[in-house]
Amino acid sequence: MDLTDLERKVGFPFRNRRLFQQAFTHTSFAHEKKGNVFHEDNERLEFLGDAVLELAVSEFLFHRFPDMSEGDLTRTRARVVCEPSLAAFAHELDFGQYVRLGKGEEMTGGRTRPALLADVFEAFVGALYLDQGLDRVKQFLHAVVFPRIDEKWLSQVTDAKSQLQEIVQQERMGPLEYQIVDIQGPAHDRHFVAEVWLEGKRLGRGSGRSKKEAEQRAAFEALQNWEQGPGRPGHDIADSHRQR
Repeated sequence: MDLTDLERKVGFPFRNRRLFQQAFTHTSFAHEKKGNVFHEDNERLEFLGDAVLELAVSEFLFHRFPDMSEGDLTRTRARVVCEPSLAAFAHELDFGQYVRLGKGEEMTGGRTRPALLADVFEAFVGALYLDQGLDRVKQFLHAVVFPRIDEKWLSQVTDAKSQLQEIVQQERMGPLEYQIVDIQGPAHDRHFVAEVWLEGKRLGRGSGRSKKEAEQRAAFEALQNWEQGPGRPGHDIADSHRQR
């Protein structure tokens, strides 16, 4: 697994390259290779990276927004480390091309799946923390994540459902439909997965600790997809309505 190009993109070399190979190893690949050579998947690094991200982002927000209340800081952090945001950061770095996937996951488009990319981003942060410490993680986040966090970006994420609804109404489309498609975790630590649909097409998917948060993240992903231009979810729907 050649990570030389990735080292160039992030701007520094890796010391323990096996850690980063693990960060890009999906469970599907590890399971397929289990009978041959053992490959550890990235789930443990994802767990660690999630905690490191929470700390680093919390510290950044604490200093960046000195007048923000504790509740607003918590909500803002959740927007930064949500699945659509992390997947977007991973996409910008082309993390998908480095992921080692099983054949089934590869065939079903796992390399571009937002949930998978978000997990890989967290695993990468976990590997970077173990490899070079928290200061290096902060340096990486200051280059990739923190420049995006400003008042304009936060306002765009704050109420994604309302923004998506405005677009749909402007295009005179049908009603949006939000569905809770999965509930994960024990009763004291629930995670909900929501999808937003428009006229039989899924526009976005997101997860959160409440149904409302999951729906907001699904709407945020839909907005991000919508801005990508032709081929985006809903683009053909909008065109068909304009032609009527």
